[in-house]
Amino acid sequence: MRLPPLNVLLSASVLLGTSSACIVEAPGGASPEERRAATVTQVPPLSIRSGANFGGKVEVVGASVQPGRIPAGDQARVTVFFKVLQPLEEDYLIFVHVEDADGRMERLNVDHKPAGGLYPTTQWKVGETVKDEFIVALPQGASPRSVNLWMGLWEPRNDARLPITNPQAVRNDGKGRLLLAQVPVGG
Repeated sequence: MRLPPLNVLLSASVLLGTSSACIVEAPGGASPEERRAATVTQVPPLSIRSGANFGGKVEVVGASVQPGRIPAGDQARVTVFFKVLQPLEEDYLIFVHVEDADGRMERLNVDHKPAGGLYPTTQWKVGETVKDEFIVALPQGASPRSVNLWMGLWEPRNDARLPITNPQAVRNDGKGRLLLAQVPVGG
């Protein structure tokens, strides 16, 4: 179980001789157990190979979608593996846009912190492979033929995406979005 960052209550009366208090955030970071849970030493067999390079810092090794077909009104688990190439100076979110391949359904956003929020990108170590999982849930009544899973890394403070540095090698939209997969919908 992950506990929230600890807040340390310092009594200002002890420090300053007054009767007021302040809250100071204690240093945080992923514990060794959280880091182990968020990384893998070997990537399992994947249904999707990628090789997309984001900003020369992270490579999307590949992903899997389970089940490989999303029943209408149901959900699928997506697992993506990121190989860390260079240190990341910003805490990026993983943005995911789920779009109807035919353009009839409203886009779903599945933006999230990497590894369930356990392992921010500024803590990723060069050479390790980070595993990220998320759920794609289609609304009841949605009946697209298939959905496109677009993804990338986004820094919300500056509203900046890490660019894809090898766009000729992967399917992308030229705006920092990788087409990770096109997933069929239906029973």
